[in-house]
Amino acid sequence: MYRIVFLGPPGAGKGTQAATLARALGVPHLSTGDLLRGAVAAATPLGREADGYMRAGRLVPDDLVLGILGERLDAPDARSGFILDGFPRNLAQAEILERRVVLDHVVSFEIPSAELVRRLSARRICPTCQAVYNLDSKPPRVPGRCDRDGSELLQRPDDRPEAVEVRLRVYAEQTAPLLDFYRRRGLLRPLDASGAPEAIAERLRRLIA
Repeated sequence: MYRIVFLGPPGAGKGTQAATLARALGVPHLSTGDLLRGAVAAATPLGREADGYMRAGRLVPDDLVLGILGERLDAPDARSGFILDGFPRNLAQAEILERRVVLDHVVSFEIPSAELVRRLSARRICPTCQAVYNLDSKPPRVPGRCDRDGSELLQRPDDRPEAVEVRLRVYAEQTAPLLDFYRRRGLLRPLDASGAPEAIAERLRRLIA
């Protein structure tokens, strides 16, 4: 069984690798952001409660996030395993999750900060279809324009270099206790997340084999 958590800073490639590995293993890729939006869209009781926090611009409480996640983990397709991307984000969430499931691996995506700043600074978003591009590794066919609909690509404010550096500092402060938490339990698997996505995927497969 593959019950896996991916930890890593913004831009480390967790989402890309989680989607690829989940398809290969035949398990769901669970992103807490997607789960929250799905619960809100479906107007479940927990989704309606989460929507109130989100509309007010407040963080959704840990117990509510875990409730929505718990419902998803009980689904038939998650009983044989899952890849959890972007959760837990802090020690309190990790302790709650530990009471809910037994994990097999916690993969820590490790990459130099300078490369992360470069990656995220090169990211561009289509405001119409939300397609994501990278000026270095996945540029649009026509500079500055979306391949799908021709919209002008935008850079998110939090992808500007100065904002990225702040995000990385916050991540490091919040995540250091998590790494120790999982290291003490013998679950932590450091992954070199630099380089091409294909090379990272191969290292990841060997890591959890």
